[in-house]
Amino acid sequence: MAIAEENSHSDGNVWSLCRMPFWQAGNASSSSASQNLHQQNHNQQHLDGSNNHTSSTVSSVARSLLPTRRRLRLDPPSKLYFPYEPGKQVRSAIRIKNTSKSHVAFKFQTTAPKSCFMRPPGGILVPGESLIATVFKFVEQPENNEKQVDQKSKVKFKIVSLKVKGGMDYVPELFDEQKDQVAVEQILRVEFLDAERPSPAMEKLKRQLAEAEAALEARKKPPEDAGPKLVGEGLVIDEWKERRERYLARQQVEGSDSV
Repeated sequence: MAIAEENSHSDGNVWSLCRMPFWQAGNASSSSASQNLHQQNHNQQHLDGSNNHTSSTVSSVARSLLPTRRRLRLDPPSKLYFPYEPGKQVRSAIRIKNTSKSHVAFKFQTTAPKSCFMRPPGGILVPGESLIATVFKFVEQPENNEKQVDQKSKVKFKIVSLKVKGGMDYVPELFDEQKDQVAVEQILRVEFLDAERPSPAMEKLKRQLAEAEAALEARKKPPEDAGPKLVGEGLVIDEWKERRERYLARQQVEGSDSV
């Protein structure tokens, strides 16, 4: 019995001695694994954050490198050609076409509003619609009073666009109210042409100016009345005249009888 008790006691001590190291080792291993997992999660979060930031940066850079989607097509696309006539007001022309699927408002801007103006200065184009705008500019005399066709002009023009709803009336304030939606279509530079020397650019300018003048004259004409004519008023007048004539005839007959 004593042996049994001793063995029992000794067995218990053996189990206790055997269990304790494994228990402590298990806790240590679990703690170490937990710390490693936490560190891995932290590193992964940091890596994910870095990747997200990098992806966002790359996306913003990529968007900035992409060309701006144009709503309008311009002809000429980047310059305004003027005949070089010092001391005179000269004209240029540019065709503007709405190539988008929405109504688009456009507006001219210039760095020299005192010596330049546009006709029309702005407007709204329906999808596929186009017009030719005329640009007026005063050409100053050169300092040496000599003709310099290649004179460099610092004047620039800018055309901006804005997507609008159909049926709206054009007002310049549209561009102030929706600044975030305004797109710069093109910055146009000035190039002078020799008015006395034929060139393809000068011939094209003359054709566009003639077309712009024809369109302006067409807008000035009153619309023709193509609808059916109103005949009701004419019928009333004709009936009144007929009654009047019968009354006068009757008065003449009565007067002759009394005589």
